[in-house]
Amino acid sequence: MLDIFKAIILGIIEGITEFLPISSTGHLYLADYFIKLNQPKSFINMFMVVIQLGAILSVILIYFNKLNPFAPSKSHQEKEATWQLWLKVIIAVLPSVIIGLPLNDWLDKNMTTWQVIAATLIIYGILFIILENYYKKRTPSLTKLNKLSYRMAFFIGCFQVLSLIPGTSRSGATIMGAMLLGTSRFVSTEFSFFLAIPTMLGASVLKLGKYFMSGNTFVGNQLAVLLVGMIVSFLVAYISIKFLLRYVRSHDFKAFGWYRIILGILVIIIGSIFA
Repeated sequence: MLDIFKAIILGIIEGITEFLPISSTGHLYLADYFIKLNQPKSFINMFMVVIQLGAILSVILIYFNKLNPFAPSKSHQEKEATWQLWLKVIIAVLPSVIIGLPLNDWLDKNMTTWQVIAATLIIYGILFIILENYYKKRTPSLTKLNKLSYRMAFFIGCFQVLSLIPGTSRSGATIMGAMLLGTSRFVSTEFSFFLAIPTMLGASVLKLGKYFMSGNTFVGNQLAVLLVGMIVSFLVAYISIKFLLRYVRSHDFKAFGWYRIILGILVIIIGSIFA
C-alpha cells in the first residue's frame, strides 16, 4: 500500500515536469532519495521510464482531433495536412532513434549520475536565459505550425538528441532548438508535444522489452504500482500541458531557466550529502 502512495507522488512529479522544460529526470532523481519504491532496482528503472506513457496519453487526448487524419469533420486538405504533420514528426524523431538506440545501454550506465544531471540542469538553465535575451530582440519567422518545413523538423529533431543526456529535458531541448531556428514559442511548444508521442512511446516499449527479456515479470503489487503512476501522470500532465499552452502566449522561458539553475544546485547539494 505504501508503494501505491509513492507511485501517486511520483506520478504527480512526472506529470508536472514531463512537458515543462525543467527535466523530469532531474526531479525523479531527487525524488528517488526520499520516495524510494520498495521494489527491485530493475523494476524502479523500468517504472521511471514507462510512467511516461500516462503523460503521452494526455497529449493524444488534448490533440486527438488535430492529430487524427481520419477525423470525418476534416476536409481532404486538412487530412492531408495532418498526414504531413505526422511525417514531419517522424522525420524529427529519426536523429534520436539513430543515435539513441546504439548508445542506450551506455547512456543508462554512464550518464545517469547526479553530477551529469546537475550539470545539464544548470547549463541549459543558463542557455534558456541567454536564448530569451537574444529572442526578445527578434521577431519569429514562423508562427504557424503548418508552415513548419520538413528540413526544420529534422533540425529540431537534432536538438532532441541532446536530451539523451539525463537532466537536459526533452521538451527543453526541442523548444530551445525550435526557437533558435525561428519558430514562435507557441509553435515550438506544440511541436515538442507532438514529437514526444513517438519518442516516449519508443523509449517505454524499449524499456519494457528489456525488462521482460531480462527474465523479469510483474509480481505482487508491481502492476498496480505502475498503473497508478501512469494514471496519475496522465491526469497531472493534462493540466500541465494546458497551463504551458496558456503560459507561452504571454510569458518567456526565463523563469524555467532560473528554476533549472536552482534545481541543479539542489541536486549538487543532495548528491554530495547522500552519494
